[in-house]
Amino acid sequence: MAERERGPRERMVFSAAQLIRRDGVTATGLRDVAVHAGAPRGSLQHYFPGGKEQLVNEAVEWAGRYASERVARFVAAMPRPTPSRLFAAMVGQWVEEFTSAGFERGCPVAAATVDCADSVASTRAASAEAFAAWRRPIARELAAMGVPARRAAGLATLMVGSLEGAILMARAERDVRPLRTVARELGPYLDSCALQSG
Repeated sequence: MAERERGPRERMVFSAAQLIRRDGVTATGLRDVAVHAGAPRGSLQHYFPGGKEQLVNEAVEWAGRYASERVARFVAAMPRPTPSRLFAAMVGQWVEEFTSAGFERGCPVAAATVDCADSVASTRAASAEAFAAWRRPIARELAAMGVPARRAAGLATLMVGSLEGAILMARAERDVRPLRTVARELGPYLDSCALQSG
């Protein structure tokens, strides 16, 4: 959805996700979200009566949906989808962002998990569901590419876990090398899982 098409509520959820991925949950204040979204501060209470916790959870849920929808777009853009090409596309999105915009922003789901997993049960649950929402379409696409159904979910977890780890290392090192490394090293293994199904 283009930003100009978002209503005020959606703009605030989007803004919260963007600020969380840059600053983390703890450093993201409601006033910051209102300013980023160009919304009156009072509208936060109207749309999010559960306060910051509700807004953070909805931002995390948005991020999970966004990642899930990207999987379908990546596959649709491939003339001949393979597991390694799907993973390369997932990685490539982050390589492109870090190369063009710098290393200040990571994954909002990971940021919320790190900040809240021990203290806010609802955000921990929202983060777990966001990761699951991302893994499900990956597993479906892998199965469609010939990965046995009993292995597809595990490989989806491997792909998301490898990507998230590489994102963290790339941000720490200020270098996209970890991302390129996981794509190069994991790609042949992913493709071999599909080949074994035949």
